[in-house]
Amino acid sequence: MPIDRRLTPTRKLTLAGITLIFLVIFGTIGLTILEKMAPMDALYMTIITLSTVGFGEISPLHPAGRVFIITLIVFGVAGVTFGASALGQVILEGELRRIMGRRKMDKRIKRLSGHHIIAGFGRVGRQVAEEYLREKIPFVVIENDNSAVNTLETCGYLYIAGHATEDDILLAAGLDRAKVLVSTLPSEADNVYLALTARHINPQMRIITRADQPDGEKKLRRAGANVVVSPHVLGGMRMAMASLRPNVVDFMQMATLGDAGLGIEEICVPDECRFGGKSLIDSGLKAEFGVTVIGIKKPDQPIQINPNPRAMIENGDILVLVGEGNKLRELATHLN
Repeated sequence: MPIDRRLTPTRKLTLAGITLIFLVIFGTIGLTILEKMAPMDALYMTIITLSTVGFGEISPLHPAGRVFIITLIVFGVAGVTFGASALGQVILEGELRRIMGRRKMDKRIKRLSGHHIIAGFGRVGRQVAEEYLREKIPFVVIENDNSAVNTLETCGYLYIAGHATEDDILLAAGLDRAKVLVSTLPSEADNVYLALTARHINPQMRIITRADQPDGEKKLRRAGANVVVSPHVLGGMRMAMASLRPNVVDFMQMATLGDAGLGIEEICVPDECRFGGKSLIDSGLKAEFGVTVIGIKKPDQPIQINPNPRAMIENGDILVLVGEGNKLRELATHLN
């Protein structure tokens, strides 16, 4: 690999710093030898000479000492000028890079439609973002905390810096064009307010929000949330299940996280699908694709868990399937 020998602004700044340190050491040693100054006096004389503050000489200089001081001033002014130029270039380029990067990100966000929005990039929000990234779902994160924003910048995620309860921030994230809003804000009051605002801006979108208090679910649903999730309740239930039915938890983890190639997927049956109008047993889904239908959701009806093999598949139904990931993707491609 060829070595990059270009004198970048950062390298210029480093070189200027090394040069100034060298001049301080050189000046101190030179004045100590030529003018027989004490080391501290020589250092003081060198510093005021390089900084050009004009405090005057500590003691009258000999001709050789004055020539040395003139040389030190020339090189010192040149070094300081070079360092100031490099510092200005570093600051300017960094600021320009930040501005241009922000404009490029804003343009990418404006082109999005049908995307997902994550409000809050705490522990729950980060997990949602990682899952979206794994599933290749386009998403935008809204975050107000500076350290979390720096993490978003480092990860290269699309984000809007600001509070998710503000209308202009939501619109900047494309809420009016979004498909799903996932609110993971730590404050339940903020989640309620965000659900109300989001439902008003985009009545068709799906809103999923978190609740930490038992009575929070009713408030959030009244505010417009479609799904309310309590991380503490789910975590407690899973820990209890792990202690009572460990094999069931292992299966659920394999299915939800895609371990060992197993996955759970939901697929909408499109119009004029060859499976439409057939029963599960006659559809051949199991024989042809190796997947198992564990649920059927018909429009405006509760989901049927573990449906009867004679249950009919109709256009517009949503099938919940479990099977190998590649088989599920094959079926999804076939239906689309």
